[in-house]
Amino acid sequence: MRLELGQVLINDVQFGKETKFDSGVLYVNKEELIALIKEDEHLKEVDVDIARPGESVRITPVKDVVEPRVKVEGQGGVFPGILSKVDVVGSGKTNVLKGCTVMTTGKIVGFQEGIVDMKGPGADYTPFSKTINVVLKCEPIDGLKQHDHEKAVRFAGFKAAAYLAETAKAVTPDKVEVYEVEPFLEGIKKYPNLPKVGYVQMLQTQGLLHDTYVYGVDAKQIVPTIMYPTEIMDGAIVSGNCVSACDKNTTYHHLNNPVIHDLLAVHGKELNFVGVIITNENVYLADKERSSNWTAKLAEYLGLDAVIISQEGFGNPDTDLIMNCKKIEQKGIKTVIITDEYAGRDGSSQSLADADDLANAVITGGNANEIIELPPMDKTIGSLDFVDIIAGGYDGSLHEDGSITVELQAITGATNEIGFNKMSVKGF
Repeated sequence: MRLELGQVLINDVQFGKETKFDSGVLYVNKEELIALIKEDEHLKEVDVDIARPGESVRITPVKDVVEPRVKVEGQGGVFPGILSKVDVVGSGKTNVLKGCTVMTTGKIVGFQEGIVDMKGPGADYTPFSKTINVVLKCEPIDGLKQHDHEKAVRFAGFKAAAYLAETAKAVTPDKVEVYEVEPFLEGIKKYPNLPKVGYVQMLQTQGLLHDTYVYGVDAKQIVPTIMYPTEIMDGAIVSGNCVSACDKNTTYHHLNNPVIHDLLAVHGKELNFVGVIITNENVYLADKERSSNWTAKLAEYLGLDAVIISQEGFGNPDTDLIMNCKKIEQKGIKTVIITDEYAGRDGSSQSLADADDLANAVITGGNANEIIELPPMDKTIGSLDFVDIIAGGYDGSLHEDGSITVELQAITGATNEIGFNKMSVKGF
């Protein structure tokens, strides 16, 4: 698989009479975009706003974040199985609107949604304070069921991202990055002396709005399988979950997974990046045993020397994480796990709900229970009505002056478990 990602750098986003890209500026016809999103009969009201880095703006509750991308050459289209046919992606050319996102907000779907501040102390904890965000505020029709509500908002983000990305289809990118991974047997022959490394990516699939989609299929329904890393970079996996904002992998995270990017950067030089094993995080013990058994079996089958394992979520998925780690280690394969911690506000509680002596190489994205004070902002996109009930908040989190006291858990991407942010923990 050979994928060329063309970066079209976005310096600003402005509303205009026509949706187009011109000299580093993305112009958006607001009315046209709203009309597109309102084609969904499940949405009663839609509004669009723009939030730029450094502005006194608070966006909440944040549902998903999507990076606009368009297929220029090659098989498949953007978000296969969602907006495009179920063709295999991961090859050819894809253009990316770099530096901007589509962000969805509105009436809350589940309690685990997030906050993004574009300035102030909260901005230091979210990567999306550094991007220009086209924010959709979507209000569902009365009486809409939760899963239908979630689907409507999810699709709104994808449709808006695809709509904006079309402006860059014929644009010459500012920068082109090329990623290539050989089929397994070819890679073994080509790099016989390099250690064979794989990546186990755990996908949130606990149900009750805790869903991730692979080529449009709810990952609860899959058994662990092997993917080319470029498939994931090209939109094969998207978010549909409402887990705690701090460690939710938004669609943007999947498209820009730093584990995949970093492994590809040293592929064929320091190691042989064999591929990605995706697995789920179901709630029943039998499902956990099945998925972890399959994951370890695939790692052994590929003849891997080492594996990086990333988690999504906390608590119940900690069991899946440790099962994957333990069973792969028992195959004689070295592991490194990436997680975050829920160690209490003072940091003195047990960090994970499960543990094992074989989990002896751990990277942490920080303590999600740490308290932060967010000052008032001049403008709110979305609504402050849900601050007291989102995960990380409590009755009284929102103060009369508009300031907020919450755990980092409430900030989108704060303790991300694929290492997308800069949080960690020091031992003393």
